[in-house]
Amino acid sequence: MRTRAPHLILTSAALAAGALLPSVAHAAGPATPAPSPPRPAAAAQGEDTRPLLTITPGDGSRNVPTTGTPGVTVNHGTLTAVTMTTVAGGRTAGGHTLRGTFSEDHTTWRPATTTLAAATVYRIDATGKAPDGRSLTQRTTFTTAGPAGVLTGYLVPGDRTTVGVGMPVSVTFDKPVTDRARVAAAIHVTSTSGQKAVGHWFGSQRLDFRPRDFWKADSDITVDMDLRGVTAGPGLRGDESRTSTFHVGRAQISTVDAAAKTMQVVRDDKPLRTLPISAGAPESPTYNGTMVISEKHHEMRMNGSSVGYLDEDGKPAYDIPDVPHAMRLSDSGTFVHGNYWAPTNVFGQKNTSHGCIGLADVKGGATETTPAAWLYANSLVGDVVVVKNSGDRTISPDNGLSDWNLPWSAWVRGAAS
Repeated sequence: MRTRAPHLILTSAALAAGALLPSVAHAAGPATPAPSPPRPAAAAQGEDTRPLLTITPGDGSRNVPTTGTPGVTVNHGTLTAVTMTTVAGGRTAGGHTLRGTFSEDHTTWRPATTTLAAATVYRIDATGKAPDGRSLTQRTTFTTAGPAGVLTGYLVPGDRTTVGVGMPVSVTFDKPVTDRARVAAAIHVTSTSGQKAVGHWFGSQRLDFRPRDFWKADSDITVDMDLRGVTAGPGLRGDESRTSTFHVGRAQISTVDAAAKTMQVVRDDKPLRTLPISAGAPESPTYNGTMVISEKHHEMRMNGSSVGYLDEDGKPAYDIPDVPHAMRLSDSGTFVHGNYWAPTNVFGQKNTSHGCIGLADVKGGATETTPAAWLYANSLVGDVVVVKNSGDRTISPDNGLSDWNLPWSAWVRGAAS
C-alpha cells in the first residue's frame, strides 16, 4: 500500500537542519517509505520493549493549542538532557530557550510555562540513556495555533542561513487564503544575481517562489513579507511585516541513476565523487525527478506504520530506531540515508529499498569514511538530487521542495497574480 498519514511520523534524532522547519509540512504524494532491515524476533512477535523517547506533541504537528503542555517521556531508561527553543520562521524570533524541570526519576520533562506563544515554531531536543547504556536521541518541531482572524506565514528557508542552489522560497500559511493575488503581491523576493523569482500557489495555504533555473551560486536572496493589513479572505487579515535573507552557497547537484545504481556528485560543474547506491526495489521504486534536500538528521527513527507499510498482522513492516545520515527529499518519505543492515556488496549491485536511496554506512554513523557519512558532510539543505532511470513516475512538484519538476511555462501560467 502506497499511502501515508497526513504527517509523516518519523521520530528524528538530533541535527535536523536549522535552515528548514520540519513543522512546515507540504502536501504529500504517495508514500516512498524507508528501507527495512530484518526485523528483530521480539518485534515480529509484538513484544518489542526497545527503549524509546516520546515527545508530545509529535514531530510536524501544527495548530497546537497554546495552552497545551509539551513534554518528554522515556520508557525503560532515563532522560539526560532536554532543551526547548523557539525557531525562526513563525511570528516569534528563534533562539529563545524555555526552562523546564525533570521528574525525580528523570523519566519525564515538562516546560515551566503552561502557556506557549501563538503562531510560533518550537523545537524540543531530548537525549537519554537506555538500561544497557545505549544513547537515546530525538528531535521534534511543532507549531502553535495563530490568533483567530489573523493570517500567519511560516517562511522557509530560515533567516541568515546558507542553502543549496535548489532551495525555493516557500511560505506556508496557517489558514486558507482566498484572496491569493492580494497576499502574493505583498511578498517580494529579490536576488543579488538579478534572477527574477515568480510565485506559484500549491493549494490555498502554500506559496512558493523560484527563478526559471536554479539560483546562481554565491548569491544572496531577500524576502520582504509585508502582510500587515492585507486582506486574505473574509474575516482574515495579515498583521506582520518582516524581512528575511539567506545565502546560496556552492552549486551541488547529485544525479542518481537507479538502473546503474550509482550517484554522481558534481559541485560547481566539477565531479567530486561517484558513489554506489541501492535505490527502490522493483516493487517499490524510487521517484524519478528533481528533488531538494529539505532536512538533515545525523540519526533518526523510521517506522513503516507512518507510510502505510504494514505486515499482515497490522504491525509495522519495519521499525528502525537509528537510521544514520538521513536527508529528506520528499514529504512522503523519500530519503537519502545510510544503511548499516544490508551487506556491503548490495550497493552498486541491487536495488532493495522501499523507495529511499541507501548508501553504505555503520550503525550509529560514528565514522566519517563511509559513503553515507561523506555525502552527509558534503551536503547542504537546498542541494539538488536528481533521480533518473527508476521504474516510478516523476515526483509531484508539491511533494517536498520538488518545485523544479513543474515546467517553467506551467509555473508562470499558474503564477501568484
